[in-house]
Amino acid sequence: MGSGESTTRKVSFGVDDEDRVRILRGVKVMLVYPSPSSRPQQSSQNRPQPSTQSSTSKPDSRTKEEQRRYEQKQKIHKEELAKAAQRQREAAMQEMTKAMNRERQHTRKEAEKTKQLAQQLQKKDSQLKALDAFYKEQLAQLEKRVHARNTDPVCAGLQSQILSCYRENGDQTLRCSDLAKAYMQCINAAKKVRVFSHPDLEYQRSAKG
Repeated sequence: MGSGESTTRKVSFGVDDEDRVRILRGVKVMLVYPSPSSRPQQSSQNRPQPSTQSSTSKPDSRTKEEQRRYEQKQKIHKEELAKAAQRQREAAMQEMTKAMNRERQHTRKEAEKTKQLAQQLQKKDSQLKALDAFYKEQLAQLEKRVHARNTDPVCAGLQSQILSCYRENGDQTLRCSDLAKAYMQCINAAKKVRVFSHPDLEYQRSAKG
């Protein structure tokens, strides 16, 4: 090959196991792959710039979706709180209404009891007044009867005659027997008249006897 003569040679190639070496007849050629450092570097200006629009649009859409979900959850939470507060208010109003109704019923019953007691006291007072008037009337009648008995002696004339007869005939009292008999008849007659006019006095006298 280095001489000036040109001859025709047959060359055969072969590949080893690592696919790195090719063998010519009589010549061994090693193929060397260039390292990344030896490769020519492309200019940073020629490199394609990554698309920022797609990378920024996805986070924006994701952020909006998350914000929408968060707002939806907050709305549902607020609605649940409002419903719970409404239920509590309604329950409190029901309890207050029940308590007021119980208080009204209790007050009504107490008023009825007070009214009944007042009526009973008024009735009892009327009865006591009636009894007091009755007792006063009975006492006045008794006082009149006792006063009449003390001021109006029975058979006063015969009584004075008998006393005079006994004084004059102290040793002969039989002479006064007719006067005594007449006096007794007068007394009996007065008793009958008095019992007929005032039977309660005779009843009291017999009870004492």
